[in-house]
Amino acid sequence: MPREPKNATPLEKLKHYCAYQERCHAEVKEKLRKLEVPFYEHDGIVAVLIADKYLNEERFAKLFARSKMRQKQWGIQKIKQALKQKQVSEYCIRAALKELEEAEYAGILQKTAERKWLTMQHETPYIQRNKLAQYLLRKGFESEAVWRTIATLVAN
Repeated sequence: MPREPKNATPLEKLKHYCAYQERCHAEVKEKLRKLEVPFYEHDGIVAVLIADKYLNEERFAKLFARSKMRQKQWGIQKIKQALKQKQVSEYCIRAALKELEEAEYAGILQKTAERKWLTMQHETPYIQRNKLAQYLLRKGFESEAVWRTIATLVAN
């Protein structure tokens, strides 16, 4: 994608910024601050970006959730927390999490657990289970699903 000209207006720069990749409202407002746009113009510029479909928080949340689950193998809890940090609305967070496919999510949890389990073979079984649980919980998977997955790994 070509770079925007140096003498472009803040609106043109933000259109380019939003066209390059999906953004949330907080990222756009931070960019406005960095571009030193007066605060009283922020809402108007954001409204134009929304009207021109450059900015859509629900679309951002859904893409963010899918990509973090697939690429970084994050669990729902970590995705939800990251979206909250980006100041995404609760409605958009719920819509994004609803869109995640349960079977794919369970498969990612299983593969992540198996991959980590294989690296911990020198530990005692008790320590191995606890370390695996801590790892999966840090990745944002739910406690109940983590222990269910660990139980299937130990049984095999």
